[in-house]
Amino acid sequence: MSPYRPEFSPSEQTKIDAEFSRLANNKSVYLDHAGTTLYAENQVKAAAEQLHRNVICNPHTCRLTGDFVDQVRFKVLEFFNTTAEDYHVIFTANATAALSLVADNFDFGSSGDFHFCQENHTSVLGMRERVRANGIYMLRENEISGELANGKGKVQEETITKTGNSLVTFSAQCNFSGYKIPMDVIEKIQNDGLPIRGKQIWGPSKEKIENGQNNYYICLDAASFVATSPLDLHRYHPDYVCLSFYKIFGYPTGVGALLVSRRGAEAFGKRRFFGGGSINYAYPHAMDYQLRETFHQRYEDGTLPFLSIVGLLEGFRTLDRLVPKTEELSTMERISRHVHGLAKYLEEQLKQLKHANGEPLIQLYNKMGYREKCRQGGIVAFNVRTESGSFVGFGEIACVAALHGILLRTGCFCNIGACQYYLKLDEDAMDAIYKRAGRICGDYFDLIDGQPTGAVRVSFGYMTTIQDVDKLLEMLRSSYLATKPQQRIQFIEDQAEQLPPVLKERVQKLRPKLLQMAIYPVKSCAAFKVESQDSWPLTDQGLKYDREWMIVDMNGMALTQKRCTELCLIRPVIKADQLELRFGDDSSVSVPLSLADQAADSAKCVSKVCRQPVEGLDCGEEVAQWLSQHLGLEGLRLLRQSGQRNSSKDQQKLSLVNQAQFLLVNRSSVRSLQFEEPLDETVDRFRANIIIDTGCAFEELTYTALTIGGIQFQVEGPCQRCDMICINQRTGERSPETLTTISRLQSGRMRFGIYITRITNDLQAKGLHMTCGDTVLVA
Repeated sequence: MSPYRPEFSPSEQTKIDAEFSRLANNKSVYLDHAGTTLYAENQVKAAAEQLHRNVICNPHTCRLTGDFVDQVRFKVLEFFNTTAEDYHVIFTANATAALSLVADNFDFGSSGDFHFCQENHTSVLGMRERVRANGIYMLRENEISGELANGKGKVQEETITKTGNSLVTFSAQCNFSGYKIPMDVIEKIQNDGLPIRGKQIWGPSKEKIENGQNNYYICLDAASFVATSPLDLHRYHPDYVCLSFYKIFGYPTGVGALLVSRRGAEAFGKRRFFGGGSINYAYPHAMDYQLRETFHQRYEDGTLPFLSIVGLLEGFRTLDRLVPKTEELSTMERISRHVHGLAKYLEEQLKQLKHANGEPLIQLYNKMGYREKCRQGGIVAFNVRTESGSFVGFGEIACVAALHGILLRTGCFCNIGACQYYLKLDEDAMDAIYKRAGRICGDYFDLIDGQPTGAVRVSFGYMTTIQDVDKLLEMLRSSYLATKPQQRIQFIEDQAEQLPPVLKERVQKLRPKLLQMAIYPVKSCAAFKVESQDSWPLTDQGLKYDREWMIVDMNGMALTQKRCTELCLIRPVIKADQLELRFGDDSSVSVPLSLADQAADSAKCVSKVCRQPVEGLDCGEEVAQWLSQHLGLEGLRLLRQSGQRNSSKDQQKLSLVNQAQFLLVNRSSVRSLQFEEPLDETVDRFRANIIIDTGCAFEELTYTALTIGGIQFQVEGPCQRCDMICINQRTGERSPETLTTISRLQSGRMRFGIYITRITNDLQAKGLHMTCGDTVLVA
C-alpha cells in the first residue's frame, strides 16, 4: 500500500485551512465537492468589497460592467488554455442551461443522429426531448472509449457527401464514480465517426435506417471534470463545452458557460427564439428581425447575471493565490493531484476494512481503480455491507454521517445511467425501482429486496485534508465494525432531532418491519398470506386459523408433503364464514369457519401430531372426496382440531404445528442463499408464519426475545430443517440443492428460521392483532 504524499507544502496548507475555518468552527467535515465546492472566506469578502467600491449596473447602461464581463470572458478562455480565435464563451445559468442551448440550436441536417453516454447527468437525458435528430442512441462508455481509444474507428473517405451532423454527448468525468473518459476520443470521433451506433432509444425502425455519412460533433459535459482537473482546449478540441462555475469556485452560483468552437458554431442552426440583447432589431409589425453579429451575443438572451459574472474574477484570483502554480504544474494540475491522492488513499484504506469473519465492509464502484490520475478523479463511490454480505441502506449511512458531522452525498447523484451500470440493474430492476416501488431522484428509498438503489459518494476539493478522510474512515470503523446493528439504530434514534427533516423520515424506517404473515389453515397445504398494512387476529394458539385443519389418510395418520408433494397445490382462502380450498383455477370446496357450526354436523375423531394425540372433527364426505380426487389417494379425510393441545416443554397452547406457535424467517437470510428462482418462491419454501427483513443475514439466530408491534415473543430456538424445504411450494417440484446450500453456509448445520412463542399477559390476551408494517424490536 503506497503512503499518502501531500501535494501542498505546510505553509500552503495553513493558508488554505485559514480560508475555511468555518468548517472547524462548526465541527463539520465536507465531502461533497462534486455537488459544489466551498468558497474561500476572503474570496467572498473581496467580491463584496468590489461591489462596494464600484458602481456595477446593467451592462447595457454601464461601460464599466461591460468591461468587467469582457475581462471574465478572457479569464475563462485563459483558464482553459484557449483564445477568442478558437472558442466563443456564452454565459448561461449553469451547465444544464448550456446543454439545453446545444440541444435547441444544433442543426442535425437530414440524417444526423444524437448519441449520448449511458453514464451521464440527467440533464443530458433531457437533451433528448429537445434535439431534432433523425435517431437517438444510447452509447455505453466502452463503446465511446474502448474501441476508439485503441484506434479501431472507421475512417470515412473525404469524397463522400455528408448529409447530416451527428452529435455525441458525454461527460469528461462521471459524477457518480469519478471515471474519466480519455480525451483523445474527441478527435477520433470527429475524424472517424462512431463504429457503433449504440442502443436505439428513438427514431425510425432499423430497416429504414440509412447508412448516411455524417459529420460528427462532440458536446463535452465538463461540469464535474473542470472542478478539479485542467481542461486544455489547445490540446483537445470538443465542439461544445458545458460547465458551472460554482463547481470550481463555490461562489457565485447561478452562472455557467457554454464554450463553442469555431467548428461548433458553424453547426448551430437558425435560432427559434431570441431575447433582449441578442438582436440588432426586431419589428413588432412584421416577422422581421436581425441577430447580433458577435456569436456569443446571439445566444445570451436578456440581461446577463452581471453581478455573478463579476464575482467570478475573485474565484480565479483565489485559486491562483491559494494553490499557486509551480514551474512544472499549473494550479488545476496541482488540485487534480491533490484530490486524486486523497481518493487513492481512501480507496486503499476502504479495502482494508473487514468484518470479524473476513468479509469486506465496503463495495467499491469504479472501473480502473485509482492508479492513474488521467483516468480517475477525486470521487469515491461505495456501499456498506454487513458481515453476511447484505447491503446497508445508503439512507442509514447518511444518518450516521450527519450525526458525526460529515456531509456527503447518497443516491444516484442525478446520474441514473451510472447507477444502472455500477449496480448492475437490468431494465426490469429499473422498472421495479422507479415505476413499481415509486422511488424518485433524491429520496432515501435505498433498498429494494435487499439490493441497493443507489450508493454513497464522497468527493474532494483543494481544501479537503487527509484528516477529513480519516474522520470518515473512523466513522465507518466505529459504526459498522465495532458496533452491533441494534446499537447503531439506537444511536440514530436517540439523536434523530438533530437530523434534517428528510433524514428524520428515514429514521422511522431503520427498524425492521413485519413484512408478511402467512397462515396455513390446513397443515402441509399452501399459505393464505396477509400483507400490505393488513392486520390479523391472534389467539392463545398463535395466528387465528393457523394449522387448525389437517388431512389424514385411511389409517388416521397426518398427510404431509414428504409423502404427497401435491399438498402444496391446495390453496386455502379464508372468507367471511368459510374456508375455501382451491386446486387450480376451477375446482374448489368449502367448510365452515365457525367451530360450532362444524361441530353441529361432524363426527369426533382422534389423530396424532408429533406423537401427541389430537382431538378433531371430521369435516364430512364432500371435502373428503374432493381431496381424494385431486391428490390421487383413497380414503383421505379433513379433520379440524377441536381439543386443547399443549407443548410438552412449557404447556404453551398449540395448534397442529410441530413445535411452536410461530416460525419466523428473515428475508435477508433467504436472499443469501442466492437460488436461481424468484426470492418470494424461496421464502415460501420455509413455510414461515412471520416474515421480516433485517438487512443482515442470519441475524435472527442470535435473538432471545423480540417485540412486534408491542406484542412480546420469546425465542424457542432455531428451526432444524428437513428435506421439506426442497419442495417448491408453487409447483411441487423437488430441488435437493436447497438443503445442501444451507448445510454449506452453516458448516453442516441445518438451521434456518427461529421458533417464537407469544409471552402471555392475561390483561392483554384478548383482541390482539398484528399488522404488516409493525416495527420489530429485538432484545
